Amino acid sequence: MTATTRGEAPVVIEGGGVELRMRDVGGNMTAAFAHFPKGADMGPVCKGLPDDLCQCPHWGYVLKGSLRMRTRHGEEIYEEGQAFYWPPGHAPEALEDCEYVDFSPTKEFHDVVEHIKVQMG
Repeated sequence: MTATTRGEAPVVIEGGGVELRMRDVGGNMTAAFAHFPKGADMGPVCKGLPDDLCQCPHWGYVLKGSLRMRTRHGEEIYEEGQAFYWPPGHAPEALEDCEYVDFSPTKEFHDVVEHIKVQMG
């Protein structure tokens, strides 16, 4: 069994107040620690993915703040204290400073992160 902390997980995306830290925790699952400042919108960096949305599923918990998740079926709001499942086909926007931890399949998440890095320059 493996474990990680926010401090142990390397930063893989950083800019504009956004920070994403990720670490493999078991070979095919990645733990991620995300921070989005109010107003951060991941929609533009998802352009070019299928449906212009993140195609990786995530299971997690909102530690602080709230965010809007846009999907092809509409929008949902997630708030501090909520556990969540985000199926493929979503793009988050922070409604206030937001932090969450999530767990995702490593390959799918890596593919999305590499796309976002290219989009961010």
